[in-house]
Amino acid sequence: MPAVNPTPEQLEAFLAGAQDDTPVVMINLLRFRQQAAYEPGAGAQPCSGREAYERYSTVALPMIQELGGRVLWYGRGACALIAVPGEQWDEAVLVEYPSRKAFLAMVSQPEYQAAAIHRTAALSDSRLIATTTVADLLAQ
Repeated sequence: MPAVNPTPEQLEAFLAGAQDDTPVVMINLLRFRQQAAYEPGAGAQPCSGREAYERYSTVALPMIQELGGRVLWYGRGACALIAVPGEQWDEAVLVEYPSRKAFLAMVSQPEYQAAAIHRTAALSDSRLIATTTVADLLAQ
């Protein structure tokens, strides 16, 4: 089932660990609309889903960096080797935040919320998975 924004239950589960200062890496899986689907009255010029996501990114990326986060990896989907039949993602992004609290501070800012309309308009489906490090396998 397509999902673009978190449900109240998903947000509540994420908030439960917000006092933890452990760094979190967000796995973003993105599927773009051919044409961005803005809500009536949004005031945005028509564009593709990918272009709408770029509008969102021009605001979100500096905010991520300001709070001490960074993009670890960004790539285009090539082939879903293990997935539900027909499932394909256009892009994937790994973003590290200093903590869940930092992520929540960013998404609570009015500037971010104003830019988020572009993200919502851009995507036909997405996944946002919060992860924490279990072990540093590269150090072994």
